[in-house]
Amino acid sequence: MINDLNTVTSTAKRCSVCHFHLSFCICLATPSIELNTKVCLVIHTSELTRRSNTGLLALKALVNSEMRVRGESAEPLDLNDLLTPQYRTWLLYPARDAVELTPELVAEEQRPIQLIVPDGNWRQAGKVHYRHRELRRVPRVMISAPNTSKFRLRCQHRREGMATLQAVAHALGIIEGDSVKAELLKLYQLKLKQTLVIRGLSGRAENWNWI
Repeated sequence: MINDLNTVTSTAKRCSVCHFHLSFCICLATPSIELNTKVCLVIHTSELTRRSNTGLLALKALVNSEMRVRGESAEPLDLNDLLTPQYRTWLLYPARDAVELTPELVAEEQRPIQLIVPDGNWRQAGKVHYRHRELRRVPRVMISAPNTSKFRLRCQHRREGMATLQAVAHALGIIEGDSVKAELLKLYQLKLKQTLVIRGLSGRAENWNWI
């Protein structure tokens, strides 16, 4: 297992995982979830310090997870070692040739699943499957259900656009069950709530049961 969050550049008085000022840090509320499914976050280097990033929280919550950082140098990141017969490997991204992630698809094989999850803005995430030739034959899966969340950390230009933690929660809900989805969405809700509190917008929400 590789879950090396110590490589993330920290900012003075700001948590390097949730990116909140230490007095607002939510990391102690992060669950520790052990699953058969492995999540590999392929994160763009610019996301490591973005306050709206949620991928690092997903990594902290998921024991069987791994992070690879792209965009740090001119040399492309090599992901070949991820492609092992131990897992059925899928890339979670709504490309044109992506298929819907469903319980039926999950049940087709008994091998555990590895989800490669691009983390960045739409432009950065969209480059992962063709910038990395080793991933071109990796099947792509998606969740096409619209994002109905009332509040969002970033503007989304697509109906199904989600934060990384949201997308991982929905995907693992299909693969591992609703209880995993609920735990991760609760963490996302906490991140969102704390963000609104810090921005002075908490009074605009009628209640916190948005998701």
